[in-house]
Amino acid sequence: MTDNVKSITIIGGGLVGSLCACFLAKRGYRIKLYESREDLRKAKHQRGRSINLALSHRGRRALRSVGLEDEVLQNAIPMKGRLLHDISGATKSVIYDEHTNQCIYSVSRNLLNGILLTAAEKFPNVEVFFQSKLINISVREGTCIISNMATNETFEVQSDLIIGADGAFSKVRRFLQQIPLFQFSQTYIDHGYLELSIPPCRGYLMTSNHLHIWPRGEFMMIALPNKDDSWTVTLFMSFRRFEELDDKEKMRKFFESTFPDAIELIGEEELEKQFFAAKPSHLVSIKCSPYHFQDRALVIGDAAHAMVPFYGQGMNCGFEDCTLLDELFETHADNFKVILEKFSSLRKDDAHAICDLAMYNFIEMRDLVTKPSFYVRKVLDNILFKMFPSTWIPLYNSVSFSSIRYTVCMNNRKWQNKIIITGLLIFFLVLSILFFLWRKF
Repeated sequence: MTDNVKSITIIGGGLVGSLCACFLAKRGYRIKLYESREDLRKAKHQRGRSINLALSHRGRRALRSVGLEDEVLQNAIPMKGRLLHDISGATKSVIYDEHTNQCIYSVSRNLLNGILLTAAEKFPNVEVFFQSKLINISVREGTCIISNMATNETFEVQSDLIIGADGAFSKVRRFLQQIPLFQFSQTYIDHGYLELSIPPCRGYLMTSNHLHIWPRGEFMMIALPNKDDSWTVTLFMSFRRFEELDDKEKMRKFFESTFPDAIELIGEEELEKQFFAAKPSHLVSIKCSPYHFQDRALVIGDAAHAMVPFYGQGMNCGFEDCTLLDELFETHADNFKVILEKFSSLRKDDAHAICDLAMYNFIEMRDLVTKPSFYVRKVLDNILFKMFPSTWIPLYNSVSFSSIRYTVCMNNRKWQNKIIITGLLIFFLVLSILFFLWRKF
């Protein structure tokens, strides 16, 4: 670092923005972090999504780098596999990693955000401003116009670098979209999600240390554990089906026919109250490039690559953005131009790949896990992984339990599929020849 300390403005005090502030503060930069919402640690009523997060290797690695992994894991619950509920209420455990026994962790979004904000505020070179909304931005000049929502005052902030970590509907990205050659696409799926919950008094009825899934073909329900013995339940279903369940009787019959065991777990009265308390939320996948403008602005996390939640990689991918950015700062010091260019170059294909994988995993979770072919492939992957641990890494393991680039994970899956298909063809060809010879002689 030089004596002339550079300043960085981060828009968005959510998970990725707060973690990014910790990384950059360690390097001595002057950080100003602006969050449009009130301080969730002091709020009487928690706002925003309560859906639990699945913390895995990439996220843990980032937290470890800023000394927060142990604190977070103390407040998280390990999940060693999926527990599948069939229509009759019978369950089947599918372990994520039978070879090395790795697991993912269920962690509360608000609790994790609070830990990260507190960690960021401990740095003397970090200032955090709540209820501060981005109104306008000039990326070329490095200025942001911020409105204090509590006082209605508007002020200008000048900095050497602006980082947008302000989510899927990022205002920073919106201004980047006005720049020629900036590519952007968004895809809404026709499924929404509705949050329900299993209270602590009935949480003991759930098999512990699992991510519970009720796969039903075109839709599904999942449940993740909380530290107070409650479970956060999320129903993913098409908006058309949600609209059809417009009264209590229709909703009750729907659950009786599709999720009968969940009624006892949630509670009949609680289910009615929770189901009609809010409308289902939308799910969007966003891709864009480049992620930067010159040496002045950058978007990370959901602002750069929002994804549907079915691989549990949204937060982990955003945290990995912070790890990559930190590595580039380590290599290129204060050369923002090179750092941002390399970040966009290195991250685009991987981010697009995990967005696609997240879409694919929705099909697997809601449908393919019920097929015999899923279990055959799972057994085959486990056998080959045990025999060739450094060569044959199953897709889920490489995504969730390693830092292998997402594009490499996807390409590995493709050549693995080719090998399996080729092997099956050779097997059946040899079997056919043997059968022919047996019949002939």
